[in-house]
Amino acid sequence: MAIEDSPESRLRYGEELRSRREGAGLTQEELSVRAIMSRTHIAHIEAGRRRPTLDDARRLDDVLEAGGVLVRFLPSRGEGRAAERFAEALELEQRATMIRTYAPRLVPGLLQTKAYAREIFRAWFPPMSAEESDALLVTRLARAKVFDDIKSPVVWYLLDEAVLRRPVGSPAVMCAQLRHIADLGESGRIRVHVLPFAAGQHVLDGFVSLMWFNDLPPVAYVEGVSTGKVLEDPTVVRGCQALYEHALGDALSHLRSLALIRSVADDYEHAEQS
Repeated sequence: MAIEDSPESRLRYGEELRSRREGAGLTQEELSVRAIMSRTHIAHIEAGRRRPTLDDARRLDDVLEAGGVLVRFLPSRGEGRAAERFAEALELEQRATMIRTYAPRLVPGLLQTKAYAREIFRAWFPPMSAEESDALLVTRLARAKVFDDIKSPVVWYLLDEAVLRRPVGSPAVMCAQLRHIADLGESGRIRVHVLPFAAGQHVLDGFVSLMWFNDLPPVAYVEGVSTGKVLEDPTVVRGCQALYEHALGDALSHLRSLALIRSVADDYEHAEQS
């Protein structure tokens, strides 16, 4: 039976790894060289702050001659529901010192106004109850508390122009939503870049949120249809970061992006009045 991934199971796994490493007479640095991993990554695993990948576990097991124990007792995330998989990303989001997000079609959760978020939940399929919608709305709005600190986290948004142009709810909802984003950008609390339609095809094709921390290695959170996954493998995370930077190079500057957002908000206001 698989062991469910949780803070407690990671901590127990880390204690087992440390015990076997010390029993083998190896330092973290020595183990990192033999297992082809960074010493910092091993330190995070032993402290229960990181879950090793299956390949990590296999290499650690081989080096420590653990007889498969470090593979068999590797905490597993399993499939679960998308909401459950998102829980880990939400926790990491609250701890991050820097967040860089790319959104291909909808306003990211941290930026959503109450009215915009409610329209998103209203369009959910299969439909959810009013109680479920209200509970999700409270959680989504609470996430924005990370903006209460004027310095941390440092947050950048790369928004496809479709985010601005795709109507969610009424023109009034869209107008208020876009002005909310512009207000945050003009206050200096966030940095916004719009990837215009004129840029054509680009390398990013799905939602991705990159996060950095003081006490953890960086991670990437990606979403697809009814799926969400936190990526921890350093090579994969660096690849996501490179794709983000590549797309950012085709985006409008912060100031030009804010001007475009304001302009589209004005268009929605005129549509509402007419």
